Amino acid sequence: MRRLARSTLLALVLLMVALAGYGAWKNPEKGPLNAAARTGVPGQFVALSGGVTHYDITGPDTGRVVVLVHGFSVPSYIWDSTSTALSAAGYRVIRYDLFGRGWSDRPDAAYDGAMYDAQLDELLDSLRITQPIDLVGLSFGGFVTSHYVAEHAARVRTFTMIDPASSSPAVPGVLSWPVVGPWVWQTTQVPGMADGQASDFLHPEQFPGWADQYRPQMRYDGFGRALLRSAVTMSRTDFGALFARAAKTGVPVLLVWGKQDQTVPIALSDVARSNMPQLEFFPVDSAGHLPHMEQSALVHAKMQEFFRAHPAK
Repeated sequence: MRRLARSTLLALVLLMVALAGYGAWKNPEKGPLNAAARTGVPGQFVALSGGVTHYDITGPDTGRVVVLVHGFSVPSYIWDSTSTALSAAGYRVIRYDLFGRGWSDRPDAAYDGAMYDAQLDELLDSLRITQPIDLVGLSFGGFVTSHYVAEHAARVRTFTMIDPASSSPAVPGVLSWPVVGPWVWQTTQVPGMADGQASDFLHPEQFPGWADQYRPQMRYDGFGRALLRSAVTMSRTDFGALFARAAKTGVPVLLVWGKQDQTVPIALSDVARSNMPQLEFFPVDSAGHLPHMEQSALVHAKMQEFFRAHPAK
């Protein structure tokens, strides 16, 4: 029996070592995101209560302020074309990396509405933005911005959502297990995330290098943890109720959606449309999940038209 127990223990130790080794091999995270890692990164940084936030501002100092909030995992470079178009039109454009993504810190936190609210609110305060903003949220950014509108309506002039997350996908139970869940996530989901971004486009061949642009953020500790906890947050969200809360503030809403979106199908637009009866709906043909990129001129023209329809009071 003792020999059997020793053999069993040895087998378990070897299995644990093998699993740890496999996890280290598959995990793209190789070190901390710190000042040294950020050397040479374009944009600016500010220390907020939740951590360091990476942001960028373009356009004239006197321009009407537009704030762009990215989606689940692709950071603020996803707004390159939008920032260029709006700043050229005279808007003051702010975009930033949500905690856990891009070059912003990856705090050991809940990654829930309250955390994202604080990040955006403190960023605006740090930049001394006092006038109401035109707030734009893409995909998961629709969750972030809906929370912000519901809690801080006085700071928002208009609210635009582009293909917003609108359902509560279940997270497999194993992912909630201590130690095991993060290991499974880091070894089975995170490694393929860069290549998986191509499915957001109707015509991914028009965006070569998209996956390579994504990979640098994956190198730093806490990236996968942030995404897993964000997924858990989404699984617990009643999006209809969230959109209804934002609508009750009276902030004007524009809903933009790519007709060929395979990530968040356009049928899910009914969630926002039924709970935000006053919104303006703008479906975009020949576009997937990122219509502001695939139909850039059309979407940016519509956004500016919407902004102009709601001038400062």
